Amino acid sequence: MLKLGIETCGVFAENVLRVGAGLFLLLMGAISVLAQSAAPQAKTPPILGTIKAIAEESLTVATDAGAETKVTVTSATKLLRVPPGSKDLSQAEAISFSEFQPGDRILVRLRCAGDPPVCETGSVIAMKKSDIAEKQAHEREEWQKHGIGGLVKNVDPAQGTITIGTMTAAGKKDVAVEIGGSTIVRRYAPGSVKFDDAKVSSIAEVSPGDQLRARGVRGADGASFTADEVVTGAFRNIAGTISALDAGAGTLTVSDVATKKSEVVKISPDSQLRKLPAQMAQLIATRLKGGAAAGAPATVNAPVPTTGQGGTANGQGRGGGGDLQQLLGRLPAVPLSDFQKGDVVMIVATGAAKDAQVTAITVLGGVEPLLQATTQEQASSILTPWSLSNGGGDAAAQ
Repeated sequence: MLKLGIETCGVFAENVLRVGAGLFLLLMGAISVLAQSAAPQAKTPPILGTIKAIAEESLTVATDAGAETKVTVTSATKLLRVPPGSKDLSQAEAISFSEFQPGDRILVRLRCAGDPPVCETGSVIAMKKSDIAEKQAHEREEWQKHGIGGLVKNVDPAQGTITIGTMTAAGKKDVAVEIGGSTIVRRYAPGSVKFDDAKVSSIAEVSPGDQLRARGVRGADGASFTADEVVTGAFRNIAGTISALDAGAGTLTVSDVATKKSEVVKISPDSQLRKLPAQMAQLIATRLKGGAAAGAPATVNAPVPTTGQGGTANGQGRGGGGDLQQLLGRLPAVPLSDFQKGDVVMIVATGAAKDAQVTAITVLGGVEPLLQATTQEQASSILTPWSLSNGGGDAAAQ
């Protein structure tokens, strides 16, 4: 099994950050807390979801449970708005019905009475879609500028350190991630491809071979990293050739070079699909071999877009440090139709080895030069499951 380190190939990949109210102070978690603080005694659970449509006196809500429900608003309904990240109503402000917009996240508190109970809408607490998007953009930038990721090599709970293997343009490097008392630690939920589903965790749940992504401050020597936030998880790692593709069913069948078995990989709306440009793949392969070939540039300077304050495309911007994970994380997303039978891909997926089908978190094409030029460990250090624009909160805004 190919063990993959961490990126941002997507950054723990771009479309660790759907980012929301703090990659780990997630919008979904925040608004769920609001559900508890707003009505701790309520016997009827609140409705949590996203506004899909608005009528004269009602809201159509796509709930997080996967259903669709109509919420009727009356003159007695209390309408409130809170900023993204709020965990209580201390910053709530009253709004009018006309201020709701499709895409807003809402929590609907019901008021029920009678037997059988008859319910009416007691309050609607909203997070504005545009405010969520602004916060997501800020957090995405923070994780790109101040993030690090890799494959867990050693865990020392007593010392509060997790040693990870990372890959930079200069080669492999071990980094000791320091976990303090104020560090937020979360772990991917089994079977989930969303940061939104990450659960509060601890260093005790981390094991060698796990993937880790952290945000914080890198030490001056580059060998240590003081973490403000950490997310970890265990994932399937697949690398091989596409033997079949069913766009209608949204699946890829890949002949895994490590196991010599065919793996059926499901592509979900949250899966990230990218392709390496040929020049970029060759340059990275050269670096992974241990040095530049004659005439090759001294730094990886691949043809990918700049990201403003987040650094330049060659990974040498602020906080970039030549991190290949950050560089790959800036690649544009591509549709499933861009892949064909015979393409060589690297995949990070959720699911157990015994599963007949797994769900892709990240699919990276154009990787044949990498797999030819490196060991499995080196190649795996390039790709990660974490998504800076799909993980931790964008989903909350859907």
